[in-house]
Amino acid sequence: MKLEKNKLGYEKISKLLLSLAIPSIIAQLVNVLYNMVDRIYIGQMSDGTLAMASLSVALPILTFVTAFTNLVGVGGAPLCAIRMGEKRQDKAEEIMTNSFVMLIGLGFILTIIILIFKEPLLLLFGANEETLPQAISYISIYALGTVFVQITLGMNAYINTQGFAKMGMCTVMIGAILNIILDPIFIFGLNMGVSGAALATILAQGVSALWVLVFLFGKKSIIKIRKQYVKLNLRICFSIISLGISPFVMGSTESLLQISFNNQLSLYGGTMAVATMAILLSLWQFITLPLQGLCQGAQPILSYNYGAKNYTRVRETFKLVFKLCLGFAIIAGGSVMIFSKFFVSIFASDPQTIEFASWALRIYLLGSGIFGAQIACQQSFMALGQAKISLCMAITRKIILLIPLIYIFPYLIGGTSLASMMSSGIAPMVKDGASVFAVLFAEPVSDILAACITTYMFIRFYKKELKQPDQVIES
Repeated sequence: MKLEKNKLGYEKISKLLLSLAIPSIIAQLVNVLYNMVDRIYIGQMSDGTLAMASLSVALPILTFVTAFTNLVGVGGAPLCAIRMGEKRQDKAEEIMTNSFVMLIGLGFILTIIILIFKEPLLLLFGANEETLPQAISYISIYALGTVFVQITLGMNAYINTQGFAKMGMCTVMIGAILNIILDPIFIFGLNMGVSGAALATILAQGVSALWVLVFLFGKKSIIKIRKQYVKLNLRICFSIISLGISPFVMGSTESLLQISFNNQLSLYGGTMAVATMAILLSLWQFITLPLQGLCQGAQPILSYNYGAKNYTRVRETFKLVFKLCLGFAIIAGGSVMIFSKFFVSIFASDPQTIEFASWALRIYLLGSGIFGAQIACQQSFMALGQAKISLCMAITRKIILLIPLIYIFPYLIGGTSLASMMSSGIAPMVKDGASVFAVLFAEPVSDILAACITTYMFIRFYKKELKQPDQVIES
């Protein structure tokens, strides 16, 4: 047990990062599949395009639920690892137990809110008379599993942060495998359609939540959920939320982002364009979730050694993560763009939808390569407990850049010859092809600008804070 606790502070960085990151990456790749399975099956239904559009308007609610897991889970896990690095295990356990209580409370509150306000929320998020009935069916069932989602995603971060990446991987794989098995049974076998997809998801999440709790209450976990810490410590809760506000903003603004895309694409492109957005977001996850897995593998190393004041190991870890993230993003983004029709056809069977979505995907991913630098720096800020700057960088990409550009670009460049030329192939399929191009083009512009800003800010932090001599805290 001592070896598991202390290896973050002495094992060779490359070997340690691989041992932690590979299971996390596998878990995230499985998570990509997990998120895609519903959409793949839904896309193959007889009314697949309409069903996909219905799911697209429900996605902001799912994203918002996940944002709350990040607020507490991703916010607390780095603090927990830093306290472990400082050899303050009692404080690490108090942080984890407080997070557990907060996640359960949030789960029940969100369930009630979604069930009461589902229809006005879906209308706000871009639903119309065509998509609303199926969207309501999906979200009504999904809401019942909100507590499972909070526990599975939020508390799994505390398994990973202790260095048990393989166990964290199993959490995701158990849910994904169950979802893959149950989806066709409920959607097609029992003829439940989108409702079956939602039911399969919450059942799979319930089993994953049970797995997480069995581990954290069991003997293998270095730190435990303790009864004496169940009463919330407001100071600790504030610290968790202060650090978690950045991933929360990233997640909740992702919801706002989906709403913005849905509304603008519905205005200029109609139902097919809204359905395409669900496909684009799914394939974007194919690139971003493995990057998150790599950063999750690095997080315990960065947090633990920053807490132990072993700055040499922090610097070495960051440099390796930065190179790997940038390389993967370039290769993965380029591959999806080159073989766009193949990837789109996984989610759609209608030839016109495949043609349109393939074109949209190549526009949407133009800035995907440099996004590797953005996520490496953003997640490293989180791992090192830099809540304020991490929040600023989260706000910059989506709130300051992307969401305004989604609304501005149709007026700014929608009438230009560039927009007309780039949209000539899909113009007959939608109301206003040039404006659809302008809406999608906001994504790569924002990705490139945000990556440059975030990288510059991390370089400044690196020179100021991480160039210090080591002051290793001995066990």
